Amino acid sequence: MMRSIDYNYKGKNMDYELILMLIGFSLAAYSIVANDAIQTLGTFLSSNAHRPWWVLWLFAMTVLAVTLLYGYYTHGGDVSYGRLEKFPPPAQFSWVYLLPPLFVLVLTRYSIPVSTTFLILTVFVSTNLEKMLTKSLLGYLVAFVVAMVVYRLVVGVMEKYFIRTSDEEKPEKYWTALQWLSTGFLWSQWLTQDLANIFVYAPSVGMNEAGVRTISETWLYGALIWLGVLHAYLFYSRGGGIQKIVTSKTNTTDIRSATIVDIIYGIILFVFKGMSNIPMSTTWVFLGLLAGREFAIAWLTHLRSTKDVVKIVSSDAGKATMGLAVSIALAFSAPYLKNAFEPSAPKIAQKELPQIPQSISTNDSTKKGEKYAIKFP
Repeated sequence: MMRSIDYNYKGKNMDYELILMLIGFSLAAYSIVANDAIQTLGTFLSSNAHRPWWVLWLFAMTVLAVTLLYGYYTHGGDVSYGRLEKFPPPAQFSWVYLLPPLFVLVLTRYSIPVSTTFLILTVFVSTNLEKMLTKSLLGYLVAFVVAMVVYRLVVGVMEKYFIRTSDEEKPEKYWTALQWLSTGFLWSQWLTQDLANIFVYAPSVGMNEAGVRTISETWLYGALIWLGVLHAYLFYSRGGGIQKIVTSKTNTTDIRSATIVDIIYGIILFVFKGMSNIPMSTTWVFLGLLAGREFAIAWLTHLRSTKDVVKIVSSDAGKATMGLAVSIALAFSAPYLKNAFEPSAPKIAQKELPQIPQSISTNDSTKKGEKYAIKFP
């Protein structure tokens, strides 16, 4: 059953909002690819620096396309894999929502890794910040402990061998296959977590049976093309400034070491994806994994002192915390900015916006099968 919600009454105002959504989507896609995606593909890029950039791009885009299309057609038009369940479309789209991706661009310019999940999603619904923060902190701690245990007790001997032979012998061919497979797995898990940060800007055309916003096929394929262009630039530039977060760590350019990092990271994201639909910061999970790995390797090989590792880890954590502070500031200042610069917006929304009957709720199991279509002019 499909029920329509007609927004034609807004006229030119709706055209203005659609333009803002398009700008916001483009900015979010570019900023997240430049800052967040590289933390997932960083080891892949660094360990395959000898290969043509377009080969790596074609591989990554194949995984992205499969993940995006699979999510859309198996989740009833939802590409966020349920991550936008608690982030309904705003009653009126404001220019204030463009601020988060702009801040991400500025921070990326200075090679600062930030959580785009916090920075972007909290501006839309700030009440979910506590749950996202709790899950992300847990992700950091779990990744840190897992990396410490795995590298100290399981693969520590292998890692020492990799470091010792990194310049002496060429890894066996099967390591290349393993690394590409592990990257494909990790990349798909990252996408299921972070696509929500981009598609929160896409206009919704209804709600699926799970009560999550859906998008049109036009936006789906248009987004796929745009993401392909952005990733082409990312791979052509070999990751940009954020890539230093990866290359500054011990032996991450070795394909064997990079493979183990990708496998552990991908498994952790897979586990947390199944815990709940609350979005989490993949950036914090990544930094926790690298931090635990650095401590374990330093204690095993003595290539770096504990003091140096503490300095590196503290620097990464400090940059991530800076991003969190900006996120909180934006989230709680957004309502005041909208009231200050768009004083008529709340009145319009309350007076003219069609009301959905209280009995129609996505939490009501008898109504979950109903969908809503938003008719744009």
